[in-house]
Amino acid sequence: MGNGTETELKKCTILSSIIDNKYRAQIPEIVDRIANSCSDKKCFDHVDAAIIPSRESMIDIIDLIKDVLFPGYFGDQTVDRSILPYHIGNEVTILFERLSKQITDSIIHECGRYEENCAECIERGQEETLKFLEKIPYIRSMLASDVIAAYDGDPAAKSYDEIIFSYPGIFAMTVYRSAHELHRQGISIIPRIMTEHAHSLVGIDIHPGARIGEGFFIDHGTGVVIGETCRIGKNVRVYQGVTLGSLSFPKDETGNLIRGEKRHPTIEDDVIVYSNATILGGDTVIGARSVIGGNVWLTRSVPPDTKVVIEEPHLIFKEKH
Repeated sequence: MGNGTETELKKCTILSSIIDNKYRAQIPEIVDRIANSCSDKKCFDHVDAAIIPSRESMIDIIDLIKDVLFPGYFGDQTVDRSILPYHIGNEVTILFERLSKQITDSIIHECGRYEENCAECIERGQEETLKFLEKIPYIRSMLASDVIAAYDGDPAAKSYDEIIFSYPGIFAMTVYRSAHELHRQGISIIPRIMTEHAHSLVGIDIHPGARIGEGFFIDHGTGVVIGETCRIGKNVRVYQGVTLGSLSFPKDETGNLIRGEKRHPTIEDDVIVYSNATILGGDTVIGARSVIGGNVWLTRSVPPDTKVVIEEPHLIFKEKH
């Protein structure tokens, strides 16, 4: 390499360093402006506050819960019945340790004292975790009814194993039924983290506050929305794109949303709701054994044993030239 080339390289290196330093010198001022914006009440931060439950940790916990709910289906080991108590004991012990930490963080966050070593909060976190673990046989039974409903309702299903391994509706219901029990226990943040994780993966949005009876089957599932105050009976089947939502959002005299009232419909036993149907309103009741056709928009109640369909559209067939 000639001297001229070496000189040019040195000049480029020096120039690059000058430019780099010129822009880097502006970073401290930007940092100060960002930090100062944390004092703006119109913005949000979580400074000087207790730690909140970890979304990443809860995703790992969901995998543990799946393994406990469906032993032998997930994970990288074969589970023999002779070692089943050992296997479940190991999984439940790990689950207890990890979930109690997240529930404790949730309780500390809500209690407002922000004492991360609060013995009372830690004890309650462990108590609530035990309550949840005690419900696992019940959750397993409910999920079994969902798997059977999927098999009975889908002629494409070849086996229960296929449904458990691959059906997005069963994954969504596994997460929902677990999150719902935590929601019933009054645990904040965590149930919503769980169901929104499932939502992000399979496109099925079920609020953990919804009440869903046994034998619930979501066929295909993409785009299904089930609101917080929905009440769904036994042996209900819904297809992709179904929305069970709120008709309106009532406000109080100060203009704030009224929370806690029933805003979403009630679906009674043995109802079928076909794809892209929308059913809205807290006073709307779909009577038992009714069938709601595809693309129907409903804001009023339907008596039992009713079939609701939209008028067949007028189609135009043209010869292709």
